[in-house]
Amino acid sequence: MAGFHPALPMAVAFSGGADSVALLVACAQKWPGQVVAVHINHGLQAAASLFEDHCRAVCLQLNVPLRVQRVDASKQTGESPEDAARQARYTAISALALVESAQGAIKSVAIAQHADDQVETLLLALSRGAGLAGLSAMPLHWQRDGLDYYRPLLSVAGADIRQWLLAHGVPFVEDPTNQDEQFTRNRIRARLMPPLRAVFPHFLDTFARSAAHAAQAQQVLDEVAVHDMQAVARSSDGLPRIKGLQGLSRVRQANALRHWLKQSYHCIPSAAQLSELLDQLAACTTRGHRIHIKVGLGFVQRSSDVLTWYNP
Repeated sequence: MAGFHPALPMAVAFSGGADSVALLVACAQKWPGQVVAVHINHGLQAAASLFEDHCRAVCLQLNVPLRVQRVDASKQTGESPEDAARQARYTAISALALVESAQGAIKSVAIAQHADDQVETLLLALSRGAGLAGLSAMPLHWQRDGLDYYRPLLSVAGADIRQWLLAHGVPFVEDPTNQDEQFTRNRIRARLMPPLRAVFPHFLDTFARSAAHAAQAQQVLDEVAVHDMQAVARSSDGLPRIKGLQGLSRVRQANALRHWLKQSYHCIPSAAQLSELLDQLAACTTRGHRIHIKVGLGFVQRSSDVLTWYNP
């Protein structure tokens, strides 16, 4: 917390579990009167109302304002329940942060994910064959909807957080779904983390270091992609020109296209989709060559001398 310097006033995403309780206590102690707790009630389990009641009690004890938002976290087609809940949380946090209060509009949001969460995220990415973006795991700081988000506990072990809470006599609740091994992350926590800790005692630090190296490398790729897209984009609308893309190496074509699809359409192509698109791009040497490939939830197609993406 000594190195955490967010713009104030700030919000803490507050579930009532050990990690968010510790973060809220630490932030309230460091910036009294400048912290608001935000609790998102997904309504996905019977204990949701009990968690909300616990959050109210903790905030009353800390003299911290609590904002509660109930959300619909039902998933859409092609979306996992976890992704649906995450998107609902961010949307709700953004809406609550804009509400004026005695402290003013929220400028920063702190989330209590810690070192164990980071390693679990990295292992999930490895299991899915992720590229550098996935292997970068969770960033310490990022921006979304005009807010600065932070994970100040990302280098702290979960066990140390709980020991700190016990030493300070601070109560917290246990989410029963954390023990449900139908969720992949919970299976990783229960079955993989203990033997990893036994074989590699410092794995939380070393795995996180690898994720940080991947994040640095991804940043370089993003900068190259921006440069390449500026060179190949049509000036009128920013769409990538086919001939310009063909002047790049295949790996830089892939990097530029991946960046274009993500930044312009929030679309992440699979490895197979991107490979097929690159093959079609290489074969596009005549005026009549047609390109129409499913990418994400939409399609990339040729339009005259450029590529476009649309979601029917």
